[in-house]
Amino acid sequence: MAGIRRRHSGLREQITGGDSAAVERQHALGKLTARERLDLLLDEGTFLEIDMYRRGQGGGLRSGGRRPYTDGVITGSGEIFGRRVFVYAQDFTVFGGSLGEAHAAKIHKLMDLALAAGAPLIALNDSGGARIQEGVVALNGYGGIFQRHVRASGVIPQISVILGPCAGGAAYSPALTDFTFMVRDTAQMYLTGPDVVEAVSGQRVTHAELGGAEVHGGRSGVATFVHDDEESCLEDVRYLVSLLPGNNLEPAPAAPPVGAASDERPALAEIVPVEPNKPYDMRRVIDEVVDADSVLELHEHWARNVICALARIDGEVVGVVANQPMMLAGVLDAVAAQKAARFVRFCDAFGIPLLTLVDVPGFLPGVDQEHAGVIRHGAKLLYAYCEATVPRIQVIVRKAYGGAYIVMDSRSIGTDLSLAWPANEVAVMGAAGAVNVIFRKELAAAEDPDRLRAELVAEYTRELMHPHYSAERGLVDDVIDPVQTRAAVARGLAMLRTKRGSSPQRKHGNVPL
Repeated sequence: MAGIRRRHSGLREQITGGDSAAVERQHALGKLTARERLDLLLDEGTFLEIDMYRRGQGGGLRSGGRRPYTDGVITGSGEIFGRRVFVYAQDFTVFGGSLGEAHAAKIHKLMDLALAAGAPLIALNDSGGARIQEGVVALNGYGGIFQRHVRASGVIPQISVILGPCAGGAAYSPALTDFTFMVRDTAQMYLTGPDVVEAVSGQRVTHAELGGAEVHGGRSGVATFVHDDEESCLEDVRYLVSLLPGNNLEPAPAAPPVGAASDERPALAEIVPVEPNKPYDMRRVIDEVVDADSVLELHEHWARNVICALARIDGEVVGVVANQPMMLAGVLDAVAAQKAARFVRFCDAFGIPLLTLVDVPGFLPGVDQEHAGVIRHGAKLLYAYCEATVPRIQVIVRKAYGGAYIVMDSRSIGTDLSLAWPANEVAVMGAAGAVNVIFRKELAAAEDPDRLRAELVAEYTRELMHPHYSAERGLVDDVIDPVQTRAAVARGLAMLRTKRGSSPQRKHGNVPL
């Protein structure tokens, strides 16, 4: 028995130690190994590995009979801040992390376990793609992964972390998950690589230019978070998990309350200019409304005219959607609508209340926007809010014009509580624009059109855009002092905590994708 135990222990040490030369090459690329990443991600001593001894069957073109243990992916379960997660980490030191039949089978097993246990799934991607030597069975393995992603969608949180290459069909796996992290310089994600692009189009492009973290974080919107190094990336993965429920039947984990219901914030009276066209940073408003140091902003560098963030208010997790006047004056456009719609649907799927901070001049006008499908994309955000059954609170910070007012979770599409600051302006459009349309003929015939326009703007503002106009008609529930916003929202969330929503009996709606 002693000899058997020594052989068994030696084999485990050999597997976990890996090939020293391959490990050195991995470090030379500026990347950690799969096991080093798991050590950073999970609470110490909690990882339970599954299928350590799984090996390929040695098939495939000129495989040479190589059958390394793990087959290039480490799978198992551990804890993050004491909460259960399931995780797989592709091992680039074994077959370049490529996906073969055994590799895929291990991931399938893990995904099935995560769904059965009702716990988040985290994928650490570092792979050369499908193992070409194994042919169609590798593609079949990806198909099984994609099917399980869809089955788990809206049931358990799914997180992808791109720490190296993620090419070809493999890129659809992170695209199907809820959140995608990427690391600058080392992570790349694309369907067709630079060589194929050059062969087909003649265009020369680097890996980073084609599918690097900056591209997907700022242009395509595929990456939710972008980090400078693996350590900070995995630390933020841990923080994200601390904000999420284990599954759609559990509440998000709460922190101890901090007295938000009686917390006044004088700074809120100073941050937002009264003038409707003057910019300011909505992030400062968010920081005053939510608990200190709790904000985790999604897609920070993409569609920056709208802010989407997870945070806490009095210890409870909320999803925040807010217009950003610092970027394009806070208008909604095609990409901003897509960004916000996906976030709203995620929060609704996992029972996270929504707080919408509104300061929007409308939808971005222009030929480019119309041709880009701003109608269809705007309808995604409208659909997402109309469908949401979680507690919903709207705060009109300054202005809310036209269809954008409706789309930003107005009373008419089902917000539970609508609050407004005293300088709010809710109208079809701004006073000057409205006057130019309504009184076009009168202004053209006037001896002094500027004086008449000023009089009409003042009259329009006085009669149709005064701060209590919407409240008098029940479209705003209360006009509040800005300094009381945090307290008012906290009390509103407490009031709505036991809200129960229901939807018509149907297979599913037809989202305007």
